[in-house]
Amino acid sequence: MQNNVPFVGSPAGDAPGGEPRSLLGVSRSATGRRWLARPHDERLALAHAQRGGLPELVGRVLAARGVGLDQAEDFLAPTLKRFLPDPHALLDMRTAAERLADAVRRGRRLAVFGDYDVDGATSSALLVRFFRWVGADIQAYIPDRISEGYGPNAPALLRLREAGVDLVVTVDCGVTSFEPLAAAAQAGLEVIVVDHHKAEPALPTATAVVNPNRLDETMTDRLGTLAAVGVSFLLVVAVNRALRAAGWYGAGRPEPDLMAWLDLVALGTVCDVVPLVGLNRALVAQGLKVMGRRDNPGIAALADVAGVNERMDAYHAGYILGPRVNAGGRVGRADLGTRLLSTDDPVEARDLADQLHTLNAERRAIEALVLEEAIAMVEATAASPGAVAPGVGSLLVAGAGWHPGVIGIVASRLKDRYGVPACVVALDGGVGKASGRSVRGVDLGSAVIAARQAGLLVAGGGHAMAAGFTVAEDRLPELRAFMAERIAQQLAGQGPLVPTLHLDGVVSVRGASTDLLAHMTRLGPFGTGNSEPRLAVADARIVRADVVGGNHVRCILSSPDGARLKAIAFRAMDEDLGPALLNHGGRPLHLAGTLRADRWNGAEGVQLMIDDAAVPGGG
Repeated sequence: MQNNVPFVGSPAGDAPGGEPRSLLGVSRSATGRRWLARPHDERLALAHAQRGGLPELVGRVLAARGVGLDQAEDFLAPTLKRFLPDPHALLDMRTAAERLADAVRRGRRLAVFGDYDVDGATSSALLVRFFRWVGADIQAYIPDRISEGYGPNAPALLRLREAGVDLVVTVDCGVTSFEPLAAAAQAGLEVIVVDHHKAEPALPTATAVVNPNRLDETMTDRLGTLAAVGVSFLLVVAVNRALRAAGWYGAGRPEPDLMAWLDLVALGTVCDVVPLVGLNRALVAQGLKVMGRRDNPGIAALADVAGVNERMDAYHAGYILGPRVNAGGRVGRADLGTRLLSTDDPVEARDLADQLHTLNAERRAIEALVLEEAIAMVEATAASPGAVAPGVGSLLVAGAGWHPGVIGIVASRLKDRYGVPACVVALDGGVGKASGRSVRGVDLGSAVIAARQAGLLVAGGGHAMAAGFTVAEDRLPELRAFMAERIAQQLAGQGPLVPTLHLDGVVSVRGASTDLLAHMTRLGPFGTGNSEPRLAVADARIVRADVVGGNHVRCILSSPDGARLKAIAFRAMDEDLGPALLNHGGRPLHLAGTLRADRWNGAEGVQLMIDDAAVPGGG
């Protein structure tokens, strides 16, 4: 922690060169960020408020999210009837559905080969649940992150073939697995690829490749942001349609209720951090309703062990359930998440949930150690404490002994801390396994694919906001230079990346009310592409602040008119925000964060989740 980094506000006004003025005059906050008002059309914002009978602040949020006046109804109440496309619009979908329906009717043995993250686990569990329902013999195979790595590998596919599997469906992987799928085809194993990662001009050997991000796909603009579980759901819709047409359903064999599995689709979509717009938004909105019923024994058990007693929303999916499902693939057994989400046995579900909860605690401890070392590396080369050197457009750090299961989370933490794309490499035996996370405006996946095509990587791929790769340790200097150049090209004309915090508006302590929160909640589900509204609470006084849970800071805020507001800043003691809140010296502060419901003993209030702080006018 660098306690000598100043946090001050500066007078409002346009910056040199006509840059947007800082909101509330904050050009450098406690976390070193500049506060900016999220751009929006003021006339559209007012029109939203007037037509919808909404607070002006909510109208501004709608306008800032690019919601047109005639789109507001679909945005506030998204339905699958409005957004679900004909699955056959995707290339190869009809072929995939017909082959799978034929396999079900003929009693062929199936396997789903999934990734070890939440998107892969939910995709795998969805297919397992569907095909079991329709009477198919199906098993799931999830590769071990450490010993097998990402995606299909020839030895695993050949073992499945030897075990009698006739057809494999890869989910959340496979579109660049050329050699393993060629080996599978040679062994007589039929493969259908269901993926969403960026494809190359050539496609792997497979019966069908269903991927909205194929280069020859015409539906990319509409469906290119789907998570793998969203593509898998479209596959299920198409196979169900093919089975219905073939007369598969009837007496003794009821047709499944596909909507009952939307909780899996919502969980995977939220956790894969894809934009929650269009079809994704409808899938998550409807899926969260299903999740709230806790019909899936695995989701219910995981919520219980995590202490979630309230109705679950996107926050719970992304920050409570998702990390626990991920924990098996990161530091435990890779198949635990899929097994949890596909079981109907409450006893087995509770046992698996307990294991994942324990592994998640272990993951957090490992993550903290790796993050500390990674930050030390960055700070050692930075121009000043707590900052990335001027002009640096990306970070790539590598360490021996770092656990590959946590490098994605550490990359995300570095990206958030420094405001630039970050890649973290775990070195072992001269080989590095890496994970990267990006910021808006930088397509990290394309940079990684370019590096692989340039011969700098053993393997690699991804999408705009996240990527993974394998690299020989002695190629790291070349790779670092290559990635820096590619990202600089993407940023050409944009100027250096300056850490910023975009805010949707300013409220007082009293204005942060349950009524405002109720209106804000209608704007959910929140995630990438529809971020949770972040507000500045201006001129708040901290009447009490204390450290809880080791590194969180809990506060009570007040205003001159006597209003009070609870607030908490998670992990604040890991950076300068914590000391700023504790050592405020009685001065008022501008606080930035999101509003959440605070339910306690039957009463419902509002709590501010603090992201940042600044002193009004400096000082």
